Amino acid sequence: MKDFENGLGAWIIRHRLWIILLTIVATYISILGASHLSMTTNYRVFFSDDNPQLLAFEALEKTYAKNDNVLFVLTPKDGKVFSNQALAAVVDLTEQAWQITHSSRVDSLSNFQYTRADGDELVVADLVSEPATLSAAELEQIQRIALAEPLLINRLINPTADVTGINVTIRLPGENPTAENPAVVKSAREIADRIRQSYPDVSVHLAGMIMMNNAFTEASVNDFKLLVPVSYGLMLIFLTLLIRSITGTLITLMVIILSVIIAMGTGGWIGYPITPPTTSTPVIILTIAIASSVHLLVTFFHELHRGKDRFASISESLRINFQPIALTSFTTALGFLSMNFSEVPPFRQLGNMVSIGVIASFFLVIFLMPAILSFIPLRPKLKESNNDPLMITFSGFVIHYRRPLLYGMSAFVLLLLAFIPRNELNDIFIHYFDKDVTFRQDVDYATEHLTGTYILDYSLESGQSGGISNPEFLADVEKFANWFRAQDETIHVNSITDIMKRLNRNMHADQQAWYRLPDARDLAAQYLLLYEMSLPLGLDLNNQINVDKSSTRFVVTLKTLSTNHMLELEQRASAWLQSNTSHIVAAQGSGPTIMFAHIGKRNIQSMLLGTTVALVLISIVLIFAFRSLKMGLISMIPNLIPAGMGFGLWGIFVGEVGLALAVVTGMTLGIVVDDTVHLMSKYLRARREQALKPSDSIQYAFNTVGRALVITSLVLVAGFLVLALSSFKLNSGMGLLTAIIIAFALLADFFLLPPLLMKLEEKRNA
Repeated sequence: MKDFENGLGAWIIRHRLWIILLTIVATYISILGASHLSMTTNYRVFFSDDNPQLLAFEALEKTYAKNDNVLFVLTPKDGKVFSNQALAAVVDLTEQAWQITHSSRVDSLSNFQYTRADGDELVVADLVSEPATLSAAELEQIQRIALAEPLLINRLINPTADVTGINVTIRLPGENPTAENPAVVKSAREIADRIRQSYPDVSVHLAGMIMMNNAFTEASVNDFKLLVPVSYGLMLIFLTLLIRSITGTLITLMVIILSVIIAMGTGGWIGYPITPPTTSTPVIILTIAIASSVHLLVTFFHELHRGKDRFASISESLRINFQPIALTSFTTALGFLSMNFSEVPPFRQLGNMVSIGVIASFFLVIFLMPAILSFIPLRPKLKESNNDPLMITFSGFVIHYRRPLLYGMSAFVLLLLAFIPRNELNDIFIHYFDKDVTFRQDVDYATEHLTGTYILDYSLESGQSGGISNPEFLADVEKFANWFRAQDETIHVNSITDIMKRLNRNMHADQQAWYRLPDARDLAAQYLLLYEMSLPLGLDLNNQINVDKSSTRFVVTLKTLSTNHMLELEQRASAWLQSNTSHIVAAQGSGPTIMFAHIGKRNIQSMLLGTTVALVLISIVLIFAFRSLKMGLISMIPNLIPAGMGFGLWGIFVGEVGLALAVVTGMTLGIVVDDTVHLMSKYLRARREQALKPSDSIQYAFNTVGRALVITSLVLVAGFLVLALSSFKLNSGMGLLTAIIIAFALLADFFLLPPLLMKLEEKRNA
C-alpha cells in the first residue's frame, strides 16, 4: 500500500493527458444521460410499485374512476354565495371547467342534480339555471335546498353560505405524465384568472390532488433555482477565504461541477426522475466533494510552503491523503447507499445519485486535480514555520484538559441522548410545503372555509351482484356514515345512502317523513335505475357504484391530520365496522392521505435495517484500514454519537420525526466518518511512523489536519443549511438535522476522541 501511495503521484503526472481526456469523455457521456432527466408531476412517485396502500388505491380507482381533481374555491367579497352575481360566476366557471384538459366531470351548486316529485314523476334538474333572472324568493329557496343537502354541505357549500366550490374530476391518460398534469394546471389557472377578471368581487383559490401534484413539481424547480446558486456561491466564498487560493478554488469548483454532471447524467441513463428530494443531489454532492478537495489542496499548499516544487508537493499530498480520502469516500458512499433500504423511491434515487457523485469526486480529486495542478506553474513559497499556531494552541488545550473534556463531553452526550425518546414519528403531508407556497395557502383556506383535502376512500362490498340495493346493506352503510359524521375529524361524508333517502322521499310526494332508506330491495333498485336514467352525460353514478352494483364508493373528507392521528382514525373505523356491521363483507380505507400515513412508519422501520447494515460495513472497513480492532471500534464512538446527539436536540426543540428524517442517520453515518478518519489516520501515522507518544501524536494530528477539518466541517454545515432554505419540508428538515449532526461530529472529534485516545493509549505506554 505504501509503495502504491508513494508512486501514485508520479504515475498521475506521467499519464496526466490521458486522465484529462478520459474525464472529458466521461463528462460527455454523462451530459447525454442528463438529457434523459425529466421532472415528475405525481405524488405517487413517493410510493413503490408494490406498496400495499398504493395497490389498494389503484384497485379502487379501477373499480370506479380516478379521483384526481381540481377544486375551485369561490368566495364572494360580500359574503353571499346565493346572490345573482355570485351564482352567475358559479355557472360561468362550471361551464368553462368542462373545457379543462382531461376533465371528465364537473360538480357545483349550479349543476347539482336536484330531484323533486311532480305527481307520479321524478324530476331531475340543475339546482341553478339562469341566475341573472332569479328573484330574491327563488334565491332563498335554492339556498334552503343547498344547505339541507348532505351531498353539498361542507363539500360544495359551507354552512354559512359565504364560500362555495366547483370540483373538477380529472382523468389523466398516463401517456405523457410529464406534460399532462402541467397542462391541466395551466388550463385551470387560466380559467381562474378569467373568473377573477370577469367577477372582480369574487376571489378564487385552487386546491385538489392535481394542484398538489403540481406543487411537488414547482417545489423541485424552485429549490433547484434557489439552492444550487446559493450553495455554489457560499462554496466559492468559503474556499476563497479559507484556502486563500483562487487556483485551488477554481479547480475545486471544476471537480464539483463534473461530479454533479456525472451523478445526474448516470441517473438520467438509469431513468431516475427529478423529484423534490433528488433536486438536492447537486447541493449534497457539492458539499461532500469540497471536503476531499480541501484535504488534498491544504496538504499540497502546505508542502509548497515548505519549499518543495509542485510535482513533489502533489506526490506528498497524495501519499498522505490517499487512504483517508479513499476511506471517507467509500464510507460516505456506503452511508448514502443505505438509503436503498428506504420505502420511498425518491430517497433511494437520491442516495444512489449522491453515491455515484461521491465516487466520481474521489476519482476526480485523486486523479484529475493533481493532473491539472501539475500544469499550473505554482512556485514554492517558503514559510518560517510549518506549524499551525491556532491548532498548536488548541491541541495544547485539549491535551491539558483531557480529563475534564472526556467526562464533560460524555455527560453532554448522555444528556442529549436522554431526549431522543421525546421524538415522535409523525407527519402532516400537506405541511411538506411552507406557508408561503401558494398551494399550501389555498389548501389551508379551503380546509378552513369549505372542505378538506384529506380523503379516506372506501369500497364497501356487499358480496353479491346488485347487493347495494339490499336494505340491510344500505342500513349498515348508513350506520357507518353516521358514525363517521360523529367523529371530530370528519368534515363531510359522501354516501350512496343520502341519494337513496332523497329518492325515497321524492317518490312519496316529497313528504319529509319518508326521508329514510327504502324498506324493499326491489324498490331501492327501481329508484336507483330511474334516477340513473334521468342523469345527464358526465354526471352519472359510475364514480360511486361499480358495474354489477355489488359495491359502492364511500368517501370521507377529513380535517388536516397528522399521520398518527390518521392511522388511529383508520383503526377506529375498521374496528367499528367489524363490531357493528354484518352485511358489509369487505372495506379497506385507501387514498393518498392513508398512503402517506403508512409510508412514514414503514420507512423508519426499513431505514433502521439499512443504517445497521451500513454501520456494520463501515466498522469492518475502518478496522481493516486502521489495521487494529481496537482503533476501528474506538473510531465508531465519534461516528455514532453525533446522530444520537442530533436527534436528542431535535427532541428538545421539535419533537417530530417525519418521512425524510428517517434517512438522516444512514446518510450522515458516512459523512461524519470523514473527520474521524482524517484525525485517526494522522494520529496513527505519528504513532507508527514517528513513534510519538499519544499526546504528541494528538498534537501532530491537529497540526497537520485540524484546520482542514474545521474548513470542511464549516463547508458541510453551510451546504446542508442551504437545504434548510427549501420550501419543501422533506428537504429543509433533512438539511437542518444533517447540519446539526455534522456540527456535533466536529465537536466529538475535537473534544471527545482525543481525550479518549490518550486515556486508552497512555495506559499501554505506561
